[in-house]
Amino acid sequence: MEAMIINQQNKIVYTREMQQVIMTVINAVAKLVRLPKNTEVSVMVVDNSYIQELNFIYRQQNRPTDVLSFAMNELGEDEPDYDFGGDVNVLGDIVISLEQAQVQSEEYGHSLNRELGYLVAHGMLHLLGYDHETEDEKKLMRNLEDKIMHSVKLER
Repeated sequence: MEAMIINQQNKIVYTREMQQVIMTVINAVAKLVRLPKNTEVSVMVVDNSYIQELNFIYRQQNRPTDVLSFAMNELGEDEPDYDFGGDVNVLGDIVISLEQAQVQSEEYGHSLNRELGYLVAHGMLHLLGYDHETEDEKKLMRNLEDKIMHSVKLER
């Protein structure tokens, strides 16, 4: 599993430990769902103003959010079908507001690394087609998130 991680913000100190949390969770998800080794994902760490802009553009929500996922294998009505020839399985992009993650970690009373790990797991599952629109979908996604967080020792 390949991952490109870019820290695009300067409001919160971004550490090597955070980078390691992101990679560890990505690899845990890859192992859990048996992703092929040629799978790639990108993670961009941003601040609230950046993610608010994306949230407005793509979801018409004019407020910051914690994580957004942009799946490459999920086609909307107006999106062209690209054939990558099977060499690389590109999952897509995850955008995480580290600023919002810090706020939420304080609200929930756990570490910023735990919140960051959870947001990576949540974003990865969205890239894989999981959602939480119905109660059954929400239960399934929460169960997978719990398994991932347990496997990387970032439980509540």
